[in-house]
Amino acid sequence: MATEGGGKEMNEIKTQFTTREGLYKLLPHSEYSRPNRVPFNSQGSNPVRVSFVNLNDQSGNGDRLCFNVGRELYFYIYKGVRKAADLSKPIDKRIYKGTQPTCHDFNHLTATAESVSLLVGFSAGQVQLIDPIKKETSKLFNEERLIDKSRVTCVRWVPGSESLFLVAHSSGNMYLYNVEHACGTTAPHYQLLKQGESFAVHTCKSKSTRNPLLKWTVGEGALNEFAFSPDGKFLACVSQDGFLRVFSFDSVELHGTMKSYFGGLLCVCWSPDGKYVVTGGEDDLVTVWSFGDCRVIARGHGHKSWVSVVAFDPYTTSVEESDPMELSGSDEDFQDLLHFGRDRANSTQSRLSKRNSTESRPVSVTYRFGSVGQDTQLCLWDLTEDILFPHQPLSRARTHTNVMNATSPPAGSTGNSVMTPGNSAPPPLPRSNSLPHSAVSSTGSKGSIADGAIASGVSKFATLSLHDRKDRHHEKDHKRNHSMGHISSKSSDKLNLVTKTKTDPAKTLGTPLCPRMEDVPLLEPLICKKIAHERLTVLIFLEDCIVTACQEGFICTWGRPGKVPAAPFSCSQEGRARGALQDQD
Repeated sequence: MATEGGGKEMNEIKTQFTTREGLYKLLPHSEYSRPNRVPFNSQGSNPVRVSFVNLNDQSGNGDRLCFNVGRELYFYIYKGVRKAADLSKPIDKRIYKGTQPTCHDFNHLTATAESVSLLVGFSAGQVQLIDPIKKETSKLFNEERLIDKSRVTCVRWVPGSESLFLVAHSSGNMYLYNVEHACGTTAPHYQLLKQGESFAVHTCKSKSTRNPLLKWTVGEGALNEFAFSPDGKFLACVSQDGFLRVFSFDSVELHGTMKSYFGGLLCVCWSPDGKYVVTGGEDDLVTVWSFGDCRVIARGHGHKSWVSVVAFDPYTTSVEESDPMELSGSDEDFQDLLHFGRDRANSTQSRLSKRNSTESRPVSVTYRFGSVGQDTQLCLWDLTEDILFPHQPLSRARTHTNVMNATSPPAGSTGNSVMTPGNSAPPPLPRSNSLPHSAVSSTGSKGSIADGAIASGVSKFATLSLHDRKDRHHEKDHKRNHSMGHISSKSSDKLNLVTKTKTDPAKTLGTPLCPRMEDVPLLEPLICKKIAHERLTVLIFLEDCIVTACQEGFICTWGRPGKVPAAPFSCSQEGRARGALQDQD
């Protein structure tokens, strides 16, 4: 890779970048890939994905890494910034025939040093449960593709559950499974449970409990990704029709919606406190949506192509004391910030909780999130109080977020028609606060569709493979252990009945669903760096590093400021590396 410098080459790859907290540096010795390190031919293949899990063992090296490249799936010990990667010793390696892995997710609740549950979705529609430590343990769902024949786009364990998981397909359907139930030998029959604008939820009609427990039909076209809120109560879905839809997961009520500027939405994430949702997609923009107000509060323009991943960084959320006279009310707004953040964000979480609970002064918070895209660029963004609370005066200018006054794109143009960073910023923007709130009201329903469906553990399964079609699951029938009586169920012969109110994109522009570019603040990225030769498909924020991956199959580690150890080679090299880092700091 080329080093960062003053070169003008368009294809130059950056290996370091600097933010307000210091220097981030690429660690070549911590790069994971296929054991032979031969770049993967990415044409026509499914995106490379990465999943992490911590086994909480006593060795202090409990991080495990799973990634897919083409037909291959790898499971490694992840050494992060500490030691060089040993690609010759994967804990588990699998090569599939006739289908490719598309996504995967670990169950963090049940992970131990002896066993870990990993769900893997495939391009032909199946979902496999495997244990990369106990290699003989395996189970296959949708094996005969009777439930859905389309590609699996996203798979996630239901937060707090040892047995429930949710699967999205490019058909636009989502299915709720229980690992303890079989899928049946015939196509499932469904009964309508709940229906709303552009969505419907069905239960599976069967004498004995079988998978799927629920079928969600959401929007038009592929359902590209979904994400649970940090507390597990809400579900954000983004679809090829360009809509973000946020549901109450238990009561399957629609909480709010948002429309992309144009094209499909490809990725979605929640802020660590669950107050904001960020999306990215084919409009080359990142869009920040307020969960409480159900409205767009900002857009970010920095990518030159589709945005493939968005993610919040809970470790660089900054907390500052402010004058209570100038920022009255902000303490209440951030009482529970990061309360439901990821386990490894405990340091940020406790710091903020301590400030909110013990100090009378309000605190101000800057959210950090990142995005990567098909333009091979990594962008970092700061979401500051001048965007979150534009009516409250700030004590001083302390934001890295540049608020730009964008003009409305000319007729027939795309969302790429925004002002360039070189233009000066005129007076403050018209704020979207003046726009009416979304007509969709938040639900007050406290009911739970899957109430009681969480099983006590993951049972031991027979070994199955994707091409071993003759084996069958022989499991005892389980009584239905989830209550749905509180929701009025209506039988319907129209199994896929959805209120088809196709929304004309031209009619949504300028409404709360999709404000015009000049109606909301436009964020400028804190940094925007080309870091790969192929499109980027992974962005994960860890405590001591940032992990990215590109479609060539290279998983890269970026050491955070102050977290990069001396080069693990020889004593002389180690001394030179330490001196070089001190010079850079």
